[in-house]
Amino acid sequence: MRRFALAAAIAMTATPALAHHPLDGAMPTTILHGLLSGVGHPVIGLDHLAFIVAAGVLAALAGRLLTAPLGLIAGALLGAALHLGAVNLPGAEALIALSVLLAGLAVFFGARANGGLLIAGFALAGLFHGYAYAESVIGAEQGVIAAYLASFSVTQWAIAVLAGFGATLLLDAPVWRRTRQIAGGAFALAGAAFLASAI
Repeated sequence: MRRFALAAAIAMTATPALAHHPLDGAMPTTILHGLLSGVGHPVIGLDHLAFIVAAGVLAALAGRLLTAPLGLIAGALLGAALHLGAVNLPGAEALIALSVLLAGLAVFFGARANGGLLIAGFALAGLFHGYAYAESVIGAEQGVIAAYLASFSVTQWAIAVLAGFGATLLLDAPVWRRTRQIAGGAFALAGAAFLASAI
């Protein structure tokens, strides 16, 4: 119970999805800034990070560790393109929070989704995460935007694969079920907190 209480306390300090930006909120103006911002945004944004880690665990459970996270990346790139193209996605913050909550519950229960269904789900969630990512580069030069998109894509995939690889190391360990439930519960609590702050 203490672990869940700690997770809930951490979750309650979370900020909405569109509010966090690397480089102290400044728009990147160079290729290097675009690259650094693309690495930072999925890590600084606790909602994004929680979803990516949960996605990696779910990909490992489905036996699609290397390929399933590509759905997340494809969806995120499409979402970013929509935002950069001035297309409005209403309720993006709430839907990002909902994706964290659902992914956390899936990890908690040890869901093993069909590979195609999992990729489609990741792509749908990624659409809203990518929409939020693009906020950091609205108005930036094309080269900077390209560096940012490439960087956040590689960063998301790497985090998901590392999280999934860590999960595969524990799959046969006696502590796996408890570890998975604690992690999934923490993600779900965080998602609930994000959702409460978004609505």
